[in-house]
Amino acid sequence: MTVNDWIHVFAGSFILISLALGTWIHPYWYFFTALVGANLFQFGFTKVCPLGLILKKLGVPETRETRGCCAG
Repeated sequence: MTVNDWIHVFAGSFILISLALGTWIHPYWYFFTALVGANLFQFGFTKVCPLGLILKKLGVPETRETRGCCAG
């Protein structure tokens, strides 16, 4: 999986978890959902994502390797 794939996994997981916590624990957890959404929004304009920087430092590849018979 690439950095972009992991960012989507983390964002989706955080949104679902915070929605569940906001529903069953306390409504203040919805602010966490808003924070994740705000981060995704700013990423659309700036192309800067703190999680992306962390994943790159951990060695997660940015692109997929192309293998197979059709490399030319």
